[in-house]
Amino acid sequence: MKRLMLAAAAMVAPLAQAAGLVQWQDNSLSYLYGKDFEVNPPIQQTITFEHVSGWSVGDLFIFTDYTMYNGEKDFFNGESAYYGEFSPRFSFGKILDKDLSFGIVKDVLVATTYEFGEGDVESYLIGAGADLALPGFDFFQLNVYQRLPDGRDGDTVQITPVWKMTFPVGESAIVFDGFIDWVVNSDGDYEKNFHFNPQIKYDAGVHFGLRERSLLMGVEYDYWSNKYGIKDSSAFKTDQSVVNLLVKYHF
Repeated sequence: MKRLMLAAAAMVAPLAQAAGLVQWQDNSLSYLYGKDFEVNPPIQQTITFEHVSGWSVGDLFIFTDYTMYNGEKDFFNGESAYYGEFSPRFSFGKILDKDLSFGIVKDVLVATTYEFGEGDVESYLIGAGADLALPGFDFFQLNVYQRLPDGRDGDTVQITPVWKMTFPVGESAIVFDGFIDWVVNSDGDYEKNFHFNPQIKYDAGVHFGLRERSLLMGVEYDYWSNKYGIKDSSAFKTDQSVVNLLVKYHF
């Protein structure tokens, strides 16, 4: 795990030196605990590092998960595993220095993702993205990708909305954010699948004298039909529905 966190830090470190290129950034660590997972061992604890930043040419999202299986062994990965995604998007509005907004569309982008980790998970995604102005949302992104897996089935189309909403509660707030990864078609042994992953978090940090939105506590819901593109059946269940307890700290 130490090596994984060092690798994540190494990816983000150059941002501090990119004067004029990085406009803002946020980093966070999360701890999640859940049970009743499918395919992998049922009880899991996960530590997640996330980085998000705005650039003069677009934006960037990175995360790495380090998952522990409570002493049980996964068939492929042993007692723990890591997985991550590196997702830069390139803004036409920023690059051309023009206002490309129309209707609810604020900007259009080239969207890319590199998926990596243990096991046969390496994939490249490329497509189009849009930032949308929707009432009540802090932000709403819609990305459509062509998935290009490395050496296996899964050449498919994926639709990925990402959102965040904030609701004031007294001196604090509730944050509702998350994403959907919807693979709309199948390819060979890779089955179409739907991954819905929202979080509901309470801003607890304000009660401890911390800056707002720095310490969040709540739950994450993880619904995944045909998990990993494996078709659900009575012989092997791959439709997953799990509630995780969650603590998240932004720095």
